[in-house]
Amino acid sequence: MDALRSAATAPWVQSLSLLCLCAAYLQGGWRKARDFRGAVAEVKALGLTPAAPIAATTLVLQLAGSVLIITGWYRWLGALALAGFTVLAALLADRFWAASQADRQRAANAFFEHWGLVGGMLLVAWHDLGGSHAG
Repeated sequence: MDALRSAATAPWVQSLSLLCLCAAYLQGGWRKARDFRGAVAEVKALGLTPAAPIAATTLVLQLAGSVLIITGWYRWLGALALAGFTVLAALLADRFWAASQADRQRAANAFFEHWGLVGGMLLVAWHDLGGSHAG
């Protein structure tokens, strides 16, 4: 048990975990930066305006929030910002309740995967702000 605890609490495990938690945001922000027209089209497809400023804000938020989390500088702020962003993204983009029968399962999976990311981000903020665990 001690060997497992030691391995699971090694400093590199936290670094890898934070990188994995941010992977979707890093990839999304990088993709939007490389194809800004596509990012604007994605925002327009959601019916949001003004599309270009929203797309720009989204890519900055995804990249900056991830950098805050990975570096540990205001980690809690990056985690809360990405949690809030992810709640909005899930509600806007993964509306499984309004999807066609053919798209409903995919949208439901994406919706609940987003809530898993929200939970991870809230745990990061909670831990960074001094939360403790029972046991």
